Amino acid sequence: MSAKRKILVTSALPYANNSLHLGHLVEYVQTDVWVRFQRLRGHECIYVCASDAHGTPTMLRAEREGIEPEELIAWIAGEHQHDFERFRISVDNYLTTHASENEELTSRVFRKLVEGGHIGRKMIRQAYDEHRNMFLPDRYVRGTCPACGARHQYGDNCESCAATYSPLELKDPVSVVSGTKPTVRESEHLFFRLGNFEEELKAWVPDHVDPAMARKLKEWFDAGLRDWDISRDPPYFGFSIPGESGKFFYVWFDAPIGYMASFLNLCRSAGLDFEAFWGADSTVELYHFIGKDIVYFHTLFWPAVLSGAGFRKPTGVFVHGFLTISGEKISKRRGTFIRASTFVRHLDADYLRYYYASKLGPGPDDIDLNFSDLMAKVNSDLVGKLVNIASRCAGFIHRLNDGVLARELPDDALFAEFAAAADEIAADYNGRNCAAAVRRIMALADRANRYIDEKKPWIMAREDDQRDAVVAVCTQGLNLFRTLILLLKPVIPGVTGRAEQFLGGGELTWADVKEPMLGTRIEEFKALLKRVEADSVEAILSEAREDAALPTTQATRAAAGSEAGQVAQPVETAPAKLVEEIDIEHFAKMDLRVARIAAATYVKGADKLIRLRLDLGDSQRTVFAGIRSAYVPAALLGKHVVVVANLTPRKMRFGTSEGMVLAAGPGGKDIFLLSPDAGAQPGMPVT
Repeated sequence: MSAKRKILVTSALPYANNSLHLGHLVEYVQTDVWVRFQRLRGHECIYVCASDAHGTPTMLRAEREGIEPEELIAWIAGEHQHDFERFRISVDNYLTTHASENEELTSRVFRKLVEGGHIGRKMIRQAYDEHRNMFLPDRYVRGTCPACGARHQYGDNCESCAATYSPLELKDPVSVVSGTKPTVRESEHLFFRLGNFEEELKAWVPDHVDPAMARKLKEWFDAGLRDWDISRDPPYFGFSIPGESGKFFYVWFDAPIGYMASFLNLCRSAGLDFEAFWGADSTVELYHFIGKDIVYFHTLFWPAVLSGAGFRKPTGVFVHGFLTISGEKISKRRGTFIRASTFVRHLDADYLRYYYASKLGPGPDDIDLNFSDLMAKVNSDLVGKLVNIASRCAGFIHRLNDGVLARELPDDALFAEFAAAADEIAADYNGRNCAAAVRRIMALADRANRYIDEKKPWIMAREDDQRDAVVAVCTQGLNLFRTLILLLKPVIPGVTGRAEQFLGGGELTWADVKEPMLGTRIEEFKALLKRVEADSVEAILSEAREDAALPTTQATRAAAGSEAGQVAQPVETAPAKLVEEIDIEHFAKMDLRVARIAAATYVKGADKLIRLRLDLGDSQRTVFAGIRSAYVPAALLGKHVVVVANLTPRKMRFGTSEGMVLAAGPGGKDIFLLSPDAGAQPGMPVT
């Protein structure tokens, strides 16, 4: 065992206006496996994270919900934490970047950068929405690519030809906030002088960044490091810049400082020394786990900001690739946008953790989630190989020796073979090569099953004089199982916890790999996990398909994802194709009425539905609306909507839905209930 290490680990911060999806979990599972391994080895390893709270998307989402941004942050951050718990992500502290600790540290960093001469000013020209009285971030302007002519492209780059440009260069630009043509206005902005740190960064990168990423960074160095705009004009949800009038920190300035803030929050509650971890002379190891889309920020801007403010730089930045599902990008339109909460409601989180671990290497390669493959891998490896060892041996120990293991192993060499393999597996884990670790462990599982097959304790048990031999063989089998469980403990903590209880209740540590468990009592064997059944997989995919089937009538929408660098999901921005024409007689058959929402509640067990109690003036009725991803019940009370009042009632497992409320938008987070003008009363017909 090496000397005890002191380590601080972070993951990229999920944006606080969206739920976690299966793509996010690639990073959090990878981080958690590494963190759990370090702790299992006896090292001090602290893991902090937070929800990224600031920016235009949060501001607009809160406005749409009819709530304050702080309320939205609390709601979504709570959801993020709940998903972390359900997927057994062992974070030590979780905060939001709107916390007081982050404002304190952001101001401190900014003042140090100003004192060091690293902040400059200059006038810039930006797209401006006259209708909403706001400057528009690049991705809130869409138009025709000036290079290839592709329509409906973002204001910073073209998804068709990969050209980069400014929003002002777009042809036929449109604000995605109001749908109007933006104007151009000038504003003075503050800039971080990244070029001041170019030589320092060139020296730092080779020893602290993956070689593949270092090659990419060389391209940016060769192109020259440009000053970085760190300010935004109102309206904007973020921290005000000290000493400035009407200026806010750009979300990407204070978001990474959120790593420090979350740790500072932990320090103040747990009595830890903040400077010992973040001070310029710190010897603590500091690692960031991130996706390859935010490498520029974490390997250039962030270490430069830290250095300029008098803090230490990271020990390493670990970069992973993206997730595809059955070969497709994560997209609502394709039915591949699957929320974390959807998966864990139908399947144990350890199934996805194991599957991801079996594919994750140390580099930025993308991985694919195929549910047929997941079902086959989990059922074969975890159920057919791993758990099968314990189920084959435990019964004999209880029937023949009152649940007590033998005092000696019949094959010390075999146990030693398993113990020796732990060193290579440890190297795999430490190097973030989870896929290699899983392959080695499953090869050992095959070896353990062959041992039991060769000894055939079920045949030996037929002979009275073989009782001790059967107990010895099964003790050997259970010790091999114990070693395998220990080696997989960072990956499948839920299964491991149940296995530890079965083996006698003691918590396994890495040192236990060297010593067999002999002469102790085990519990009665109970199933440690179930097979993945096709109906559970279908339930997950069905929910994703239902999400994809929601209306897509809105012409444009704000970019999905984060202004702070989270992956934006592809969205359909072109007007929806018109359906077949109908005459006035067909239209007249619809009885559209104004209704007031008298009550609204979440539907237990339904991830998309909110139960609405509608007041139609002379009657009330219940409608189940698939709007949960865009609204909270409290924001709906008293709201006037339009309902199809003569729709045939639909029986659902939650009750009967007696109509349909009308809404626009592409679905998911962007659903907009249609409301009549002021003065309309419940029961009025819509004509």
